[in-house]
Amino acid sequence: MANDRFQRRLDNLLDQIEEAVDQRDWQIARQLADDVLVLDPDNSDAAKFRAAAERGLALTPDSAPKAPQPETSPTHPPSPAASAPEAERRQLTVMFCDLQGSTALSQQLDPEDLREVIRGYQEVCAGAVGRFEGHIAKYLGDGLLIYFGYPQAHEDDPQRAVRAGLAILADMGGLNAQLKADKDLELVVRIGVHTGLVVAGEMGGGDTVEELAIVGETPNIAARLEGAAEPNTVAISDITANLVKGFFVCESMGTHELKGISEPMNLFRVLSESGAQSRFDVAVAAQLTPLVGREQEVGLLIDCWEQVEEGLGQVVLISGEAGIGKSRLLQGIYDHLEGRPHSLLVHRCSP
Repeated sequence: MANDRFQRRLDNLLDQIEEAVDQRDWQIARQLADDVLVLDPDNSDAAKFRAAAERGLALTPDSAPKAPQPETSPTHPPSPAASAPEAERRQLTVMFCDLQGSTALSQQLDPEDLREVIRGYQEVCAGAVGRFEGHIAKYLGDGLLIYFGYPQAHEDDPQRAVRAGLAILADMGGLNAQLKADKDLELVVRIGVHTGLVVAGEMGGGDTVEELAIVGETPNIAARLEGAAEPNTVAISDITANLVKGFFVCESMGTHELKGISEPMNLFRVLSESGAQSRFDVAVAAQLTPLVGREQEVGLLIDCWEQVEEGLGQVVLISGEAGIGKSRLLQGIYDHLEGRPHSLLVHRCSP
């Protein structure tokens, strides 16, 4: 069911891209194509649509006539809606983190002590979220609404969100040890994470304007996942699970009917990180297909290694576009050197 839901979402996005291309709305087409490529980096249809959108934008004159703007004067200032920045569609991972049993805490503790306890919990959460460059959008009493992918986007935002959730659980251990010694109490948190499309931008009116607001079902689902999570665990949706597959050890929580959500969802509990550092590490763990069509490159690298063994130092640079098999080629060489004396140093770029 998870794969079916994931595929339906991709198909719906591709239909929207095709419609945008037909209407020559290149900006929307490019943004939607980027959304698909985040979900499925190897989607060839999305890559073709994005290339077409780029060509369309390149052919669009910068000096195209603009719609006439209404004149303004000191007596007729522009309305707030007219001056607000335009909202945008974003692929976003949303985390909901909540403190369980806060009502009982409020009855157990003096209000000043309760405030101190909740502030300590919020500082733990903020520290973990900050390490993974997430954005705390709101403090909702003892709950937190957190964005990964807005306002700052990364190619691995779903992974960052799940890692931040695990970091919160780990860091709460230190806080609980202190609270146990000082006040003989222990805090319990639940975390839900979901990834999906939202519209992000300024919301509100008058004196109450929220600059980094989002609209869509994604935050609602994340909140429902938090409610379905077991104490001191991270629960993720099937869509997020597909995006982080191989990077974490997860176990199925089964199919859940979530309040307000039309279709049941498969949920997963995140147990730990798997140790994989890249998509290629994930592919290696899942067993690679045989290396085909690289005999010349493999032969050249083996020749270079044999010269190294004879005392002739070598440096080889392998370059090329993303996805053409550079890492796979190197893995073939690693396999060839198995059992032979060598040192392997691996360095990776920051995402």
